[in-house]
Amino acid sequence: MKLLSRNYVFRLIVAGGLLLLGGCSSAPIVNGSTAVLQPAERYIIGPGDSLNIFVRDNPNLTTTVPVRPDGRISIPLVQSIEAAGKTPDQLAGDLEKALSQYIRSPLVTVIVQSFVGAYSQQIRVVGQATTPKSLAYRDGMTLLDVMIDVGGLTKFASGNSAKIIRHLPNGEEQTIPARLGDLMNGTINDNVVMRPGDILIIPESFF
Repeated sequence: MKLLSRNYVFRLIVAGGLLLLGGCSSAPIVNGSTAVLQPAERYIIGPGDSLNIFVRDNPNLTTTVPVRPDGRISIPLVQSIEAAGKTPDQLAGDLEKALSQYIRSPLVTVIVQSFVGAYSQQIRVVGQATTPKSLAYRDGMTLLDVMIDVGGLTKFASGNSAKIIRHLPNGEEQTIPARLGDLMNGTINDNVVMRPGDILIIPESFF
């Protein structure tokens, strides 16, 4: 039977403890709404995220830091390190390498406390939504979920003229009609499945 590494076991213990503590508090907040984090191996850190950096046996190094607009973070002993574009586990490994210059065999765990995510993992809503904003993408997210998160349409919205701009893997751009007026009136057939990176544009009605 293959033995688990000491580092891997440590991270499991820390993550489990934080999850237990999280059971007594609310889920992470994204732009004022509750969301569920993607699994650590799938989530890509982006500017605006808040990270809990836990360094075993070194409480002075354990801290919570924001990811700056340039995608970097700073913690004690590490002036600046790239965080955006990495998974939490990848960032933890890079921090361990950086900290190994100062402490012996550092073990680091990175937990995303609140997140915005890279643009490629966001759903951006612009135009005549009650609260236009960027949302963190969640598995199974639909157009109706997005409209609930942004508070629906304004009275000036031309809901049935809305569109979704989607960037395809081959680099091309796809425009998808989004009949928000019909959707908000209960026509479930208009409930489009969203994809990471989608931009929902809601125009203003001129009548």
